[in-house]
Amino acid sequence: MTSTARTATGTSAVLVLEDGRSFRGRAYGAVGETFGEAVFNTGMTGYQETLTDPSYHRQIVVMTAPHIGNTGVNDEDPESARIWVSGYVVRDPARKPSNWRSVRTLDEELTAQGVVGISGVDTRALTRHLRERGAMRAGIFSGEAASADGTALLERVRSAPSMHGADLCGEVAAREPYVVPAQGEKRFTVAAVDLGIKGMTPHRMAERGIEVHVLPADASAEDVYAVRPDGVFFSNGPGDPAAAGHPVALMQAVLERGTPLFGICFGNQILGRALGFGTFKLKYGHRGVNQPVQDRSTGKVEVTAHNHGFAVDAPLSTVSETPYGRAEVSHVCLNDDVVEGLRLLDRPAFSVQYHPEAAAGPHDAAYLFDRFTALMDEHRRNPAGAREQHQHSSTNPHLEDRRA
Repeated sequence: MTSTARTATGTSAVLVLEDGRSFRGRAYGAVGETFGEAVFNTGMTGYQETLTDPSYHRQIVVMTAPHIGNTGVNDEDPESARIWVSGYVVRDPARKPSNWRSVRTLDEELTAQGVVGISGVDTRALTRHLRERGAMRAGIFSGEAASADGTALLERVRSAPSMHGADLCGEVAAREPYVVPAQGEKRFTVAAVDLGIKGMTPHRMAERGIEVHVLPADASAEDVYAVRPDGVFFSNGPGDPAAAGHPVALMQAVLERGTPLFGICFGNQILGRALGFGTFKLKYGHRGVNQPVQDRSTGKVEVTAHNHGFAVDAPLSTVSETPYGRAEVSHVCLNDDVVEGLRLLDRPAFSVQYHPEAAAGPHDAAYLFDRFTALMDEHRRNPAGAREQHQHSSTNPHLEDRRA
């Protein structure tokens, strides 16, 4: 991505897709050019959390909500220290934000961080195109770059790297370990493997008395067990899970030792691979805060937050035999039957494909952090009995009723 941090008002811009379709508009944020995979997000709120989610690394995000920037930008809601999206596409940007926490406009924030965007685009038409043709490589060009020959711009888009085979978690993860202390009395210690972790995730665990040791993506099993964890967590993150060999090997080492394990999003895909399942790229993925998922053990339907373009290829109707015992699909998306969760029946390990930390919401799935603490508590008191506890934890009404 190249950009110049100057005012974009009135500057022409063009979005070019790799299949040759283009959309003209006005520059939004920094002026220049950028490349990435074009995807759409259906959330009507939480644009700061979207922009700063490391899972969006190397993606150009199209917002389906027509008005973006209404509440400006504050310093409390970001999920990481920077914006990770490669580019940003909106229809009608707010001319003036209105919120008591706002300290600057979204346009100013995008410009300051060098994020090239485009506004004035028919995002309904663009979203329908991506639903029909699938997520694809794209480029945003503004200012002088937008006046270049269309054929030349298309060739540059097509020469950009694909998301297939992209190993990206090491590019977004923390370089050094850090600790998020427990709030109140410390109950447990968790080693969290950072594959692109969002800031709210260790915060949700800290709220439950967990001291979280966040470790880089290249952490070894020795690094994980050096913190004497009661449980191990694998975070969300960007890229193709088929290319993430190290996290898979690390998770297998954790499974061998039988330590309580919880994974979300990319962590769910890593668990799938660790168990021997394949993964595949979805046509256009799930991205937004309004995705219906059913917990198959209770029949309960949750409205959940998603951000994933890959999924686990596991059988929905049968229990599978794996090197670590029996496994089953625990959650499924009601829109398309995509696997949204896995659970081992003979070891204390489970995962979900969505985001239970859910900033900016919804909070239907917050109980999953309680399920993780219950698993660690049972394993501490009775390591052998933790397996039976895990088999029945999803039907425990005390866990289902608790919300963050």
